[in-house]
Amino acid sequence: MDELVGRLADKAGIDGAVAEKTIGIVLGFLRNEGPSDKVQVLIDQIPGAEAAIAASNNSGGLSRLMGGGLMAVGTRLMGLGLSMSEIQNVARELFRFGRDKIGADQMGEIISGTPGLSQFA
Repeated sequence: MDELVGRLADKAGIDGAVAEKTIGIVLGFLRNEGPSDKVQVLIDQIPGAEAAIAASNNSGGLSRLMGGGLMAVGTRLMGLGLSMSEIQNVARELFRFGRDKIGADQMGEIISGTPGLSQFA
């Protein structure tokens, strides 16, 4: 997890704590909305990912009120202080990291199998 947090903080220009929260939110979204078997392979390659996902789910009733999907993720990330361009940078860097960990083909299947995600690839 530290490798990914450091990479996101550096490449996207965000704080490490925000990067960690962002990772949990995005991976939780992918688990819920994407091809779960392929997403699980990615999650298994990131030590600490399960804890980050669990921590991101502890945001109380507000996240449940927002519903699901990509718009809810965007709202949660903006709530962390990220701008739209920072969210795009984070997504691109997460996808690069995913390609490094599980390969371009499997990451491509996650992106194409998750509604709305291809616009960030």
